[in-house]
This record gives sequence, structure tokens and C-alpha cells, in this order.
Amino acid sequence: MHLTLRQLATFREVMRSGSISQAARSVGRTQPAVSTMIQTLEDQLGFTLFLRSHGKLTPTPEAQFFLEECDDILERVKRTERTVERISTLQSGTLKIACNPAASSVFLPRLLTGFLKARDGLDASLIMRSSDVIEDLIASQQFDLGFADTPQPRKSIRQTDYDLECVCILSRDDPLSTADVVTPMDLDGRPLAVLFDEHRTATQTKAAFVEAGCHFNKRLELRTFLPGLQFVAAGICVMVCDMVTAYSHILQTPEREGLAIRRFRPRISGGISILTPGYATQSMVSRAFITELQVAIKQMQIEIYDTLER
Repeated sequence: MHLTLRQLATFREVMRSGSISQAARSVGRTQPAVSTMIQTLEDQLGFTLFLRSHGKLTPTPEAQFFLEECDDILERVKRTERTVERISTLQSGTLKIACNPAASSVFLPRLLTGFLKARDGLDASLIMRSSDVIEDLIASQQFDLGFADTPQPRKSIRQTDYDLECVCILSRDDPLSTADVVTPMDLDGRPLAVLFDEHRTATQTKAAFVEAGCHFNKRLELRTFLPGLQFVAAGICVMVCDMVTAYSHILQTPEREGLAIRRFRPRISGGISILTPGYATQSMVSRAFITELQVAIKQMQIEIYDTLER
């Protein structure tokens, strides 16, 4: 038995209208075509659906029972079609994101807010973890997307890398806030907020001071740069930090109240990467969000460099 959805829909229309001709108009087919379809359906089922007398159709008890089954089947198909449409238009699904501390406060939540706003049926998870933990979460396919410090390549992870330069953050009333470029000589002996010794930005910054023959005065050691913004604002220290942290500050602080962001030389690399599982197929939702994230990263660079040129 090979019943088709068209047969079921046509039968239901005949039952609803009580007339072959009316059903034919409703389904957009000729009356003979509908009659033939009903007859074929009866042959396939092995029982009579309608009693025919003087051009009138009278449903059999079997037809009434079969109608209930048809309604259930066609309704399930309709629900499936709606689900497929919602999936194809990114209205349904899940998105699990793990991001490093720099992006967790403003940058990614802001982007995710816009992504979810017009997608009421889409569920999302956003957690903040250290970059090394994020690598393992992505490699083990526990999350769809990671945003973390650029890791060493591994087969279990696909990555798109961005080499973003670090910038110097100073208080607005700092004499260096008007400088085009800040160097280790400018900061010779001045108190600094720096990440823990193993972090690549800390090692690069210290090396730049050593190379220039300047005193590297690490007053504050931090796990992330975010709390360092408050110390800089209070005039306790200056900081050479990643671009994402600096951009997050720009996004949430009025310009007249913000800190000064200046270019630092020699260049300190603050590599960031979009990570996805290497052995899993990306969902349409994940691909769409990654596209928006890539656009946001480019926009961040534009706005940061615009700030540096002022």
C-alpha cells in the first residue's frame, strides 16, 4: 500500500464538502480526477469509503474512522512543514557559545542580543571560560562555537584567526592621552596592570620593555583585563590590553567619560579566534551567527582604529 498525502487531503476534502464537484474545486483538480483518486484509494485500502446513490455520496463508518487518521497525519505533516520553515529561517534551534572573559561582558552579549531579537524560537547558551577550557569544550563538541585566544592548531578544532593588536589604556587626564603612540620609554617605571606571567600578552609586553632597556613595573597582576579598566580610571596604573576589552569599554561608556585608548609600539599581538568542532557539521544557526561575528570583528577594528587616529 502506497498512500500519498494528496490522496489523503483529497479524501478529507470530499468528506468535508460531501461532494466530489465541490472537493474538486477546493483542491484545484477536475471532477473525474477526484473521482478516480477516491476509487483508487478505496482499492488500495480494500474497503468502501462512500456509498454512491443517485449522484450522492454517503460516507461509510469506515470512512469516518479513516478520516480521524487522515486528520492526524495531515496535521503532523503541517506541523513538520512549520518546523522545517522555522529551522530554515533560523527561527528554531539551539546555539551554544563559549567565550573568553574579554568578550563575555559586552562584545558577545551585545551581538547575541541582536541575533536573538527576531528569533523567538531560538534557544542559546553563553558561558564564560578561560581560553584553554574553551578549546577542550569545542574539541569535545560540547559547544557549537568558541571565541578565545588563538590556540595551537589541532585536528579536532576548526579555527578562524584574527591578529588583533593590543592598545594602551590610560586615564583621560594622563599626559600621554594625547600622544599618537605610546612606547615602553614613555612608560618607563610607571605602574602597569598586566595579565598573569604565562599569558602571551604579558610576555610580549615585558619583552618590549626589556628590549627598550626600560623598567617593567608590574604593580597589578590580573587574570583578565576587564577589572584593570577600573584601576586605570582611578589613576593607579596604565595597561596594554587586548582590543576586545578596549572595544567593550567604548561600547558601554560615553566618550567624554571614557578612558584614553592609544596605539602602543612595538606591536603587541592579541590573537583571537573563532573556534568550531573539527569533526562536526555546523548547524545553519551556528553558521549564521559566525557570519555576524565576523562582521562584528571587522567593525570593531574599524572603530578602534578610528579612535586611535583621533
